[in-house]
Amino acid sequence: MPGSNRSRPSFYRGKRVLITGHTGFKGSWLVLWLRRLGADVSGISLPPITEPSLFSLAGIDECCESHFHDIRERGPLERLIGRTEPEIVFHLAAQPLVRASYLDPVGTFATNTMGTAHVLDGLRELECVRVAVMVTTDKVYRTGDSAAAFREGDALGGHDPYSASKAATEMVIASFRDSFLREQGVAVASARAGNVIGGGDWSQDRLIPDAVRAWQEDRTLEVRRPEAIRPWQHVLEPLAGYLALAEKLWTEPALAGAFNFGPATDRTATVREVVDTARWSYGKGEVLFGEGGDGPHETHWLALDSSKSARVLGVESLWELTQSIENTMSWYRAQKGGADARMLCESQIAEYESLR
Repeated sequence: MPGSNRSRPSFYRGKRVLITGHTGFKGSWLVLWLRRLGADVSGISLPPITEPSLFSLAGIDECCESHFHDIRERGPLERLIGRTEPEIVFHLAAQPLVRASYLDPVGTFATNTMGTAHVLDGLRELECVRVAVMVTTDKVYRTGDSAAAFREGDALGGHDPYSASKAATEMVIASFRDSFLREQGVAVASARAGNVIGGGDWSQDRLIPDAVRAWQEDRTLEVRRPEAIRPWQHVLEPLAGYLALAEKLWTEPALAGAFNFGPATDRTATVREVVDTARWSYGKGEVLFGEGGDGPHETHWLALDSSKSARVLGVESLWELTQSIENTMSWYRAQKGGADARMLCESQIAEYESLR
């Protein structure tokens, strides 16, 4: 609702902020937003893994102090973190894809679980750091037959290697918080976000990027599980949550813990509904809907209860799903037509901020 997601415009001005995974889709958007807020941003990440990439098209390296490094390499990572002298850390670096985790399960655990442990270990004895927001996923919860939306206190688990690696990551985060960092004065929270869409994502095996690639090339989009239900949201929605969470923890570190960030439970939608809306918004596109039996196991129904974030942080979704999809597809149409990627992002950030 308008008026939600409020934060002091001056809070991030001049603060030293480190983002891991700044070359990724969400990380690139976060760099641009923090730069707009006046933060001194550093990033640690692998080079972009997609071509094209938002990082390259939007010139993200011009907006921050950028370091290319694998978070699986502990010693050099800890030295890099120390050099950036962060006051606030947003940890986004990850292997983020379910299907990719079936192809490389060990690499997925190494990056998501041990990589997070390396980042947290790099914050130990670092006097400058005050807040760390560790981003996981809505897929950390142990799924079953219940159709209830997941709350932060629900049991963790994961069938596929990606989900399991992120559930294990949650245990790593809690352990470092309770064993070391709380006593050190660092507020460490985990942020569990729903399915994110937005301009500038070219990942493989993600619905909207797959659709854009197919329709731009006049190919038919093939959809494996059209009736799967997810908590879809524009990328700016969880990023607003992360920013609000870090600001809240700066003054109230005792609130450190897990937070869900997703749309209201009555705003979940099927893959079919998202594709139909995206096709209408894009203006063209052929689709072949499957029967839902192809590929490895994936959860059919997933929804988050984000009432804690609304109550504690004042964070609620500002864009309805239809608007989120329209903003996403208009971004891709404009970028394909020659518009500047950074300007497109900054324009949507400004539009979003006007509602707060």
